[in-house]
Amino acid sequence: MAVVATVPALSLESLAFTGNGLVRPECVLATADGCLYSADWRGGVACVRADGSQSLYLGSLPGGRPLRPNGVAVCHDSSFLLADLGDALGGVFALSRDGETRPFLEEVDGVPLPPSNYVALDAAGRTWITVSTRLTPRARGYRGDVADGFVVLVDSRGARIAADGLGYTNEALVSPDGAWLYVNETFGRRLSRFPLRSDGELGAKDVVTTFGHGTYPDGLTFDAEGGVWITSIVSNRVIRVAPDGSQTLMLEDADPAHTEWAEQAFLSGTMGRPHLDKAAGRVLRNISSLAFGGPDLRTAYLGCLLGERIASFRSPIAGAPPVHWRYGPFAA
Repeated sequence: MAVVATVPALSLESLAFTGNGLVRPECVLATADGCLYSADWRGGVACVRADGSQSLYLGSLPGGRPLRPNGVAVCHDSSFLLADLGDALGGVFALSRDGETRPFLEEVDGVPLPPSNYVALDAAGRTWITVSTRLTPRARGYRGDVADGFVVLVDSRGARIAADGLGYTNEALVSPDGAWLYVNETFGRRLSRFPLRSDGELGAKDVVTTFGHGTYPDGLTFDAEGGVWITSIVSNRVIRVAPDGSQTLMLEDADPAHTEWAEQAFLSGTMGRPHLDKAAGRVLRNISSLAFGGPDLRTAYLGCLLGERIASFRSPIAGAPPVHWRYGPFAA
């Protein structure tokens, strides 16, 4: 771990907010047409357009089971993939904009998927899915000595577990050059990566950097200079990890008392939902993901677990265009 800046590079006063009435916008994605998409626990995906107007695309699961999207991917045909964070079951479901919902993946190796955290597409057309833990309830996995999370790969050969034994697997993305799969291990408190072969197979894990007191990496995305931007739950931190693994604290809105309470619970193996569900700062509400957007890819949008709006700030570094940048019905 090497933090090269202890004073945040950006101020809370620089934040702007967009959207209203959103429900748990944990995952946020931006596209070139100015649309901002977020997971929404009303059962689908919310869209906030550049003019401020909003739409909500809702789906439904059989038997009245609620659809609880955590991670969201925008597909080339403007439909969505949703990673379902159910109480006991997970899976990934395809959602069209007219509400048609169908299973995309509900089991791997003959075993039903546990509550599923994240789903992402890469430039080669592969789909990557993360499951944070096999334990029930998931809070049993909020420990540094638990490493039962995994990553699923879906490609032309089908679905299979590509990496296993991870410390609460969270967001996972293929790097812009296609050479690596980067993975946040939230309660392993590290950013890891795997070399990615052309057939989708992964090499041995490489730990890029580890995180210290109060930092629990959740979301990740890439900038145009090879950096990885990390969002931390509990402490409302945004950290940039440089290509050499050094860290710069870009933004923070931590409640010191809450952060210390959560830290001591984590170290003693007693962390639970209250440590996440009450983690609100002065203006941020437990940030969980980051997406670069805007015409110059210098507006950074922050998904969150507890808020009803999406915060944003102007970044000193442009983001790398994501795979879905020009997807969607209005994209240029």
